[in-house]
This record gives sequence, structure tokens and C-alpha cells, in this order.
Amino acid sequence: MDPVSVGLLVALAGGAGGEMGKQAWSGLSALVRRPFHRGDNSPAEGFSSGEGELALLNQAPDSVERAQALSTALAVRAALDSEFRTELDAWHTRARPVLEQPRVRDVHNEIKDGHYEGFVIQAGNIDKINQYYTQPPAQAD
Repeated sequence: MDPVSVGLLVALAGGAGGEMGKQAWSGLSALVRRPFHRGDNSPAEGFSSGEGELALLNQAPDSVERAQALSTALAVRAALDSEFRTELDAWHTRARPVLEQPRVRDVHNEIKDGHYEGFVIQAGNIDKINQYYTQPPAQAD
């Protein structure tokens, strides 16, 4: 199994991917909270389940260091717990598309150089809309 990328963890912790990202983060949280077992089905002692690292990343979602710590804890746990490895691999496959989702950027609307009353509805190419609304309205003769 490939290690869970730090970029994916930071993106999910930061809320990327909308509802899909929220579901992926919840799924990882639930997976990490499951009991930690080694291959012989006995509890693994002395190894992190990933819960602490997950909580720390949740507190500082943009922390690459905390995401790296979680990625490492997940990799170690996956190496020791074959059931966890299978479930983490399935989760990882489902979560990867979150990084392919378009990022929503902050939108700042500005209407100037004219008098406008009522609502402004923006649709279509934002560059054309900005050009239209930032030019003064045509004056009637």
C-alpha cells in the first residue's frame, strides 16, 4: 500500500472537497478509532493508533508536520495490522479524488462607476462579468 500523502491529509483536514472531503475525513477518523491489532489478533502495544496525530492535525489543519506525523502513524499501523491495512487502502482509494476536485476560491464582487439597484446575478465567465460591471453604464442621448 502507498503511504497516505501529506497533501491529501492537509487538504482533508482543511475541509477541501466539500461534502466528499468531509465524508473522507470522517471515514479516516472512524477507521483510526477502531481497535489496533497485530497480525496475530493481539492488541499492539507501544505503537500509535494514529488517534493522537489525527486530533493534532484537526487542531492545526494546515500543519504539514502534523500531517506527516499522521501519515507515518498510519503507515506503521498498516504494517502491523493487516485488517487495518486493507481498510486504509480502500479508504485511500476512495479519498484520493478529493485532490482532483476544483478548489473554490474566495469571490469578491465589486460594482462601481454606476448606479445599480436591486440584486446582481453573476453567471458565466467571471472575467466578462467583471468587465461588464466595472465599466460605466452607457448614457442615453
